[in-house]
Amino acid sequence: MTDEELKRLLDAYAERIESKFEKRFDAVDSRFEALDKKVDAKVAELRSHFDTTVEHFDRKFDLLAEGLINLDEKLERKTSAIETRMEQGFAETHALIKFSYSELDRRVGATEQSIRAIEETPPALKRGSKR
Repeated sequence: MTDEELKRLLDAYAERIESKFEKRFDAVDSRFEALDKKVDAKVAELRSHFDTTVEHFDRKFDLLAEGLINLDEKLERKTSAIETRMEQGFAETHALIKFSYSELDRRVGATEQSIRAIEETPPALKRGSKR
């Protein structure tokens, strides 16, 4: 076999090998493209599901926040009502104590006046009252 025949034979083998590899690479490329499409579709599906889930949680958090605001307002109203009732009770207690002290002061004053009147009673009347 001559060099030229050997070269032609090697070139023919190289072409056949190259053709087979090209076909195989084309097949692998098309499979990767199909896989990419499937992955992209799954990613889009997952993103859609995730977005739906996030929206659901956002609504739940909004409801929770609204409930907490309502609870805070209710607690504020109750606290305010309790404070008002306590202030009224304290004012009534202070008024009652003031009245009691006034009444006590009046009674002590009347007792002191009675004692002074007794002390100012002439001695002759005091002796006569003993009989």
